Amino acid sequence: MNLKSAYIYFVEGSTATKADIDDVKAKLERYIDMTRKTGEQLGWSYADAAFPYVIEERPEGAGSWILLKGKDPTLYKAIIVGVGSREENGRERFYIQVSLPESATHGDVNKANEYCRYLAREYKAELHLFNKRIQYFQPRKP
Repeated sequence: MNLKSAYIYFVEGSTATKADIDDVKAKLERYIDMTRKTGEQLGWSYADAAFPYVIEERPEGAGSWILLKGKDPTLYKAIIVGVGSREENGRERFYIQVSLPESATHGDVNKANEYCRYLAREYKAELHLFNKRIQYFQPRKP
């Protein structure tokens, strides 16, 4: 399977040094709750539009990744969210990886970018997007 991936790296100034999949899942559930409350204030079901996925935990990905499966397969197929680390310059660098399968729709790409930005903002991390551009959300020194 050929995946496109975006990475959220924990850097100096981030709110955490690393995250496990339960932390990421809790952040996504907070996002769902915030959009639900916004929808209540506006009088429509904004949460369904903002998060059109069901969070699935598969046994083969236990503790390392979750699957966001689209509620309407014609508009949204799937997004895979995982956590990991790699050795870089003699140090372990922790990250959250957001991946899109080949079958991903344009809706999946847009939502994946939106969730990446949300998670990067929450963790004050460095975001490497699908198009290889980098966005910095950590506090920068003047």
